[in-house]
Amino acid sequence: MALYKFNGDLLPERRGIVGEVFNSLGRTDHSVRVVRRGRRFARFTKPSFLIWVLLLSAIFLISFSVFGLKLQLPGNLEILESSISSSQKFDIGGNRERSVKFSNEVQHEFSGSNNVVKTSRSKRRKQHFPCEVGFSEAVEYLIEPLDIRNFTQFSLRYVDTEEKALGTTSFESRFGGHQTLQEREKSFYARNQTVHCGFVKGPVGFPSTGFDLDEKDKAYMSTCLVVVSSCIFGSSDFLRRPTSKKISNFSKKNVCFVMFLDEQTLSKLSLDGHIPDDRGYVGLWRIVVVKNLPYDDMRRTGKVPKFLSHRLFPSSRYSIWLDSKMRLNTDPMLVLEYFLWRMRSEYAISTHYDRHCVWEEVLQNKRLNKYNHTAIDEQFNFYQSDGLTKYDPSDPNTPLPSYVPEGSFIVRAHTPTSNLFSCLWFNEVDRFTSRDQLSFAYTYLKLRRLNPDKPFYLYMFKDCERRALAKLFHHRALPSPPPVP
Repeated sequence: MALYKFNGDLLPERRGIVGEVFNSLGRTDHSVRVVRRGRRFARFTKPSFLIWVLLLSAIFLISFSVFGLKLQLPGNLEILESSISSSQKFDIGGNRERSVKFSNEVQHEFSGSNNVVKTSRSKRRKQHFPCEVGFSEAVEYLIEPLDIRNFTQFSLRYVDTEEKALGTTSFESRFGGHQTLQEREKSFYARNQTVHCGFVKGPVGFPSTGFDLDEKDKAYMSTCLVVVSSCIFGSSDFLRRPTSKKISNFSKKNVCFVMFLDEQTLSKLSLDGHIPDDRGYVGLWRIVVVKNLPYDDMRRTGKVPKFLSHRLFPSSRYSIWLDSKMRLNTDPMLVLEYFLWRMRSEYAISTHYDRHCVWEEVLQNKRLNKYNHTAIDEQFNFYQSDGLTKYDPSDPNTPLPSYVPEGSFIVRAHTPTSNLFSCLWFNEVDRFTSRDQLSFAYTYLKLRRLNPDKPFYLYMFKDCERRALAKLFHHRALPSPPPVP
């Protein structure tokens, strides 16, 4: 082994590449320092090279997925198979041919891998924004029009108790009652009548059918003339308080803001820091606790305060329903003035942001497994047999701008026809699926068809206007609907 001298000491010469580089540099005082710098450089470049490789690979994969990837995802095939299989299983009253036709429509929606990817990607990128609404400048100058009471007038009563039929061995009381098809058909006529509309009690001695409220809450609710209400059941959402600075002092004093909760949700919200004060308020919301929920399906239970505000607030003249995923950013009196008084309507609800035909809504509910497919088929086929047709935007006689609503914001005057429509819509949710968008158009069109001389003034406003009224959030969690036997 060769030796070289460094600072008076003899050191062994390193052979190989390092030694050659050392010799080529010469035996100077800085030679070892140069070699060591070479080692540092070597140690630095090795991980840097790996980082560059990973970075370039990531850029390539992102570019490839955005601009060049067109694959048929396995999930779509699973949805297609489940949709087709559930549709083909449905066979009631000789409707198998119609069900197979429905399966073909679903299959057509999924045919072609390129089309599926393009459609889903375009919908994912589609954004919706609020638009300007011409509200009045101040609440203090609002005047209720005198002709607001000139809507169709008739007396509407509600079924309070159902008795056990003679010869019946078993009887189970239900919150929605046991409405027969004959009673259902008669209920669509706008005339003096008694209809099923929830809160039906069983015979004496039978347990409560649900939605039990404290007597103090009932007393408070009976004093409300204008109501803003919402609900959270099953801890499915966060508590979103109305934006206080956007609410006038007049509305804070004269409008009831009521949030319905079950005991489970109240406990969860308390952990989040939303604890009612001594008067039962959290911000503007008056907390009303509901005990003994009438349905296992939390979505169906939520339809009680959504549709039956005229029954929960018997003295109220107006009500606004607000979904729990929304935070109210507009004074409720301005909402009433614009959507009801100015538009001369007794019921206002927005169009859906994407879909306008019930056929499309059925496909979407099955595609996303929103409810049991067989139950959806049963409801949909029943409606078709009773005259429901596809939405045709080119038909000038189409009575609504959309057959699918976005039901998260509803403005109502508690007129007889408005109350009847709410009862009828609730009865459809009680009888069929809890997906109320499936039954909206059928209920409205049938009510309109059977009462040609008694118009129902329903106004459908734009979805962008709905987004201007309140800020939208995502739900905390969506409880899965129970399986349908």
